[in-house]
Amino acid sequence: MEQLGTIQLETERLILRRFTPSDSEGIYKNWTSDDAVTQYLTWQTHQSIADSKAFIEAVSAGYDDKTSYNWAICLKSNPDAPIGSIGLGRFNEALHSVEVGYALGKAWWRQGIMSEAFAAVISFAFKELKINRLVATHHLGNPNSGKVMEKCGLKYEGVLRQAGLDNQKRFVDLKQYSILATDYII
Repeated sequence: MEQLGTIQLETERLILRRFTPSDSEGIYKNWTSDDAVTQYLTWQTHQSIADSKAFIEAVSAGYDDKTSYNWAICLKSNPDAPIGSIGLGRFNEALHSVEVGYALGKAWWRQGIMSEAFAAVISFAFKELKINRLVATHHLGNPNSGKVMEKCGLKYEGVLRQAGLDNQKRFVDLKQYSILATDYII
């Protein structure tokens, strides 16, 4: 498994780039302050721009480490305004596996944007990082996230009982999906 860090990725409509300090207000406005976006995630809705600034500082601190992968999702038509985030985490070096997590502002739901961003990250993970297995999970109450996973070629594996916490720190069941290097056509 290779490690390259968060490098810029591009798709037809999107730029996936590193977060910058100037993104704080935009991410707060576009998704981190929206209960509809965060209700099925593990982190609490941001109550102020200061919360979003702290998030960016935490993410940015990892950019010098080649094992940190956190992208701001931006439209090519407005590359300075992040509309969502996507990242890789929970690396298992022995198994060459990684987990994907993502969030997207409600104004950009149901436009294929997250599927496009996710597909770019999948391609990067298999081609550049040389992983064997990519995993993603979602809260049972968020079936649209599962549709994104299936659209990107992940296979449903089952329900993990009380395997996660929601943003209120309650145990929740998660649906798990994965894609293997042998499933992915490079």
